Amino acid sequence: MDPRRLALIRSGTDERPRRVGSGYLITRRLVLTARHVLEDRATGLPWPAITVRIGHHGYGEPVLAAAELLWQHPDGRDVALLRIDRDLDLPGAVRWGRPTGTAPLPYRGLGYPLSAKGDTRDPEHLRGELPPLSGSTDRYVLDQGPSPVPRTDDKNAWGGTSGAAIFCGDRLVGVVTQEVHSYGARRLFALPARTFAQDDDFVSHLVEYAGTPPELGIVGVPLPKAAPAAERTPAERELERLLGPLFPDRASRIGHARDLARELGYEAVGYEPTTADLVALLKAHPRALASLGEAPMRNATRSVRAAWTHLFARARLLAHGSLLSVNEYESLLGLLSRVCEEQPRLLPRTAPEALPYAVLPENLTRPHLDEDDLRAAIHGLEELSDSESVPEGTPPVPALLRLVEYVASAAGRLGDELRAWSSATADRLGVHSGALSERRDDAAHWAKRRVAPVTRVVMELERDTATAEERYWCRILIARDDGSHSVLKEAESVSKAPREAASSLGEAVAIARREPGQGDHVPWVTVVVDRAGLDLAVDEWEPGEPDDILLAWPIGAEYRVSLSCPEVTVLKPARDGDQERRWKRGRSAVLATSLTCGDGRQLRHLLETEHRDTAHVVLHGPADQRKSWLMICLALGVPVVLWDRDAAGYEDADRLGSLPPGGGLDALPERIREFRSHSAAHPGERRARPSLVWEPDGRHPTTESLHLRDPSRGTHAS
Repeated sequence: MDPRRLALIRSGTDERPRRVGSGYLITRRLVLTARHVLEDRATGLPWPAITVRIGHHGYGEPVLAAAELLWQHPDGRDVALLRIDRDLDLPGAVRWGRPTGTAPLPYRGLGYPLSAKGDTRDPEHLRGELPPLSGSTDRYVLDQGPSPVPRTDDKNAWGGTSGAAIFCGDRLVGVVTQEVHSYGARRLFALPARTFAQDDDFVSHLVEYAGTPPELGIVGVPLPKAAPAAERTPAERELERLLGPLFPDRASRIGHARDLARELGYEAVGYEPTTADLVALLKAHPRALASLGEAPMRNATRSVRAAWTHLFARARLLAHGSLLSVNEYESLLGLLSRVCEEQPRLLPRTAPEALPYAVLPENLTRPHLDEDDLRAAIHGLEELSDSESVPEGTPPVPALLRLVEYVASAAGRLGDELRAWSSATADRLGVHSGALSERRDDAAHWAKRRVAPVTRVVMELERDTATAEERYWCRILIARDDGSHSVLKEAESVSKAPREAASSLGEAVAIARREPGQGDHVPWVTVVVDRAGLDLAVDEWEPGEPDDILLAWPIGAEYRVSLSCPEVTVLKPARDGDQERRWKRGRSAVLATSLTCGDGRQLRHLLETEHRDTAHVVLHGPADQRKSWLMICLALGVPVVLWDRDAAGYEDADRLGSLPPGGGLDALPERIREFRSHSAAHPGERRARPSLVWEPDGRHPTTESLHLRDPSRGTHAS
């Protein structure tokens, strides 16, 4: 990689640039970049004006040149060639490469990400690992070392890096095309050079301007060697000490080391490592240690198995290596991919049931998992234990194995294959067979339970008081008609703006709608708030950004949205009994406050005498009294309270007339949804803004305080 060949590309109109990207000067006149850097998003056509700044400030003043689009891939791949308006003769020539094997390769590059933007666009040194086993046939995965914080707006932290050339060793192997959002700005995609460097027109342009066609040389990874003894870390020395007794003779160590090296994608001919060299090899690949132990564990004596189990456990404590071997990981990925094809909702639905106390990877909260989501979910679950008891002296059962058992119990014909995988992996890890059997029995019991239909989606909101902005901690559950509930989205480490909370709610509703037997009905959303939250106009929150087909739409116009305030029960424990009585005896009774009701004392009198069993109150009256009257109703167990949060006094009572507020109680939430929908469709009309408290008839999902959590370990943070 030659920094003098770095290119900053701006495309747009003669008046101003519209897009910024990166590139690399591959000949005296040609710049390689990503095609989308040059395109108008709206039309898909190239922008008419393109300028290129070539060079790096550490190597003198960059050169500015005008450019034109010379070539783009005929199959629509995200790559292009620009021709600049001057010759830049730099020493050396670009060498092209094609990674081989399966071992992760170190890569590097230079680009201009948005995250490095100050007064000017500054270059950023890209560096990390290219794992050939990740990605697909037409893209490389780039696991970036230093990475920016993901952005909360609609922009990419790596925006502007597209088009950057990626080098492994001294060979150009690909072009950056995309940021992977599911990995939190830590991963990029690159288009492999082998997908475009053999195109006839591309070759002819390089021959014209460089004199030679691109030749893809093989790029491999040299086998790692141990550092001098004085430079080895305490963890490396401990692993060396633990490995020694497991390979007491040189021939055994070399044989297993060569097998491992070949499995990891290295050329192993002549490889004769010391124990320290073997530790260096284990450090070079996260799945190396688990893979090394697979074969020796099969026929090992009890004492040798105990030594391997101790080694695996110590390595986990030292944060060295992944849980699964290469074979175990690829086998599980294949099995779960088949599960997702046959039952797309099974895995995300099963995860919170199998691991109710774990902070699940974000990917498992999505209704559908693609291969990248599935890989990320497995990686995240490898970090977790299921935290239940195990026989003394044996390692904990990994959370991943518990989840696999639950999925197997509901996966039909794939269940036997998943259980076989789980048994083999548990045996290799030294997990006690009785502990695995307990998890298997739990899974079978869960699978036999009747799957109760979803009755509503519950969003718990708690105001983030640490910021002056309007932001909330959110937790989302789905409640079922048997009183059970499952958590879809735990509270995250970052609070959400109303628009973001509404978007998360929309995703949860989509999941609930796909539940078996749900039918085609408008979902009911309960928003759980504290007393202060009863003033929130949550029903008017709009999710995300409007697309180019549908306008932004408030959630209260799309779903039946009502409020709930369990906090009142904590203050008034008798409320639950009063509420149950009112539901049982007073569903058809309505109290609409009027001038004859007087003040709060008289309202309490009515609710404790002639309206003692009334389940439904419509609050009309002075705005400054409404909150205290609402609390009286809730404290005395009234389960349904409706009011117009914009009403100034009794004179505005007729604004709710078109609902009508005192009509049939069971149809009230749907009437309010239709009312809110009409208001959204006719924003110019002066209409009521109805708020509805509806405490469920029966057991409410038990709420808990929302805590910050460490997403990588699944622990509560105080």
